[in-house]
Amino acid sequence: MVLGLAAGPLIALGLARFAYALLLPPMREELHWTYSQAGALNTANAGGYLVGAVVAASLAGRIQTRRAFLLGCLVATLALFATPLTTSLPVLLVIRFLAGLGGAWALVLGGALVTAAGAGGSPKRAAIMLGLYYSGAGGGMTLAGVVVPWLLDRTDGAGWRPGWLALAVIAVAASIVAAWAATQAHEPEQPSHTDRGWRRGRIRWLTMSYTFYGTGYIVYLTFIVAYLAEHGLSPAAVSAFYVVLGVAAMVGGFAWAPTIGRLGGSKSMSVVLVALAVGTILPVVAPFGWSFVLSGILVGGSFLSVATAMSVGVRHILPPSLWTAALAFATTIFGFGQTAGPWVSGWVSDRFDDLGVGLIFAAVLLLLGALAALRQHEPL
Repeated sequence: MVLGLAAGPLIALGLARFAYALLLPPMREELHWTYSQAGALNTANAGGYLVGAVVAASLAGRIQTRRAFLLGCLVATLALFATPLTTSLPVLLVIRFLAGLGGAWALVLGGALVTAAGAGGSPKRAAIMLGLYYSGAGGGMTLAGVVVPWLLDRTDGAGWRPGWLALAVIAVAASIVAAWAATQAHEPEQPSHTDRGWRRGRIRWLTMSYTFYGTGYIVYLTFIVAYLAEHGLSPAAVSAFYVVLGVAAMVGGFAWAPTIGRLGGSKSMSVVLVALAVGTILPVVAPFGWSFVLSGILVGGSFLSVATAMSVGVRHILPPSLWTAALAFATTIFGFGQTAGPWVSGWVSDRFDDLGVGLIFAAVLLLLGALAALRQHEPL
């Protein structure tokens, strides 16, 4: 069931968000975008994600968590189909916003279903289940890393349109799997009347760390393909790098699960964010083939485990009736950082005419997140 629900992150993150990095270079070249404009599309996507996270808990309360999860998969899939139909930047901004809106519902509410499924198990088992769920995003990245460069290579760069269409077709298949899994899942416990005024400050440092993470990691995943292309990597090498990133993301959830189960959410989040910062800055300080591969392994193997650590932390700090609301709240605050990250980094890169400066900026933010996580009190 959890593996089937992982189709949600596959659509929301692997296809609707991260695959944009593969399609960005040909889109930017054909449509004559600056880095700021290119980053604005991911900012719009993150803005939709932010709005989706704000209303996720209330939507789940009205139509059930399972139905809201499937609605998110559907909206994100339709946005993928719509993307290649226009070259208008304002229209593309709206489409990317809708992709983020649906993606938030799919990701947050699918995570709530998985968290509820692991409520009676040990911390290690819960971490493994969440790691399996979030690894779906790595599966989407791997599929995109194989399909999109193959299409670009055979259409002389004009394949960004059929590339989006191919992603949409994959999303349809994933939505069918998600629909089956949702029928097997149990509804999470809803908050009682007395729970509705819960103190959000109880997870303030965890949420602050998650916000720094959202601002930093999205910069890497938005611009790393363009950065590698600027350093002379062939399309085939870029494709191989992206596949490494995706495979590492699938494996990373299992690799980090024992550590997260043992250390708890906040301490493990700090450790994972340090690994993520090292992977982010590595291509800048050592722009060589081996460092690109190591960077992909570190970032790919770490970035989804931050969400696992966040979910485990919420599980330890709050009662089950507040898990959905807390995850939605944390994702909302995280969304502010994620919304600003691509645009600010694109602006910084434009000022210095160097994407490497934007990656350094991202690594600093991730290290600040690691420090913030250490401040969180978490009963184990």
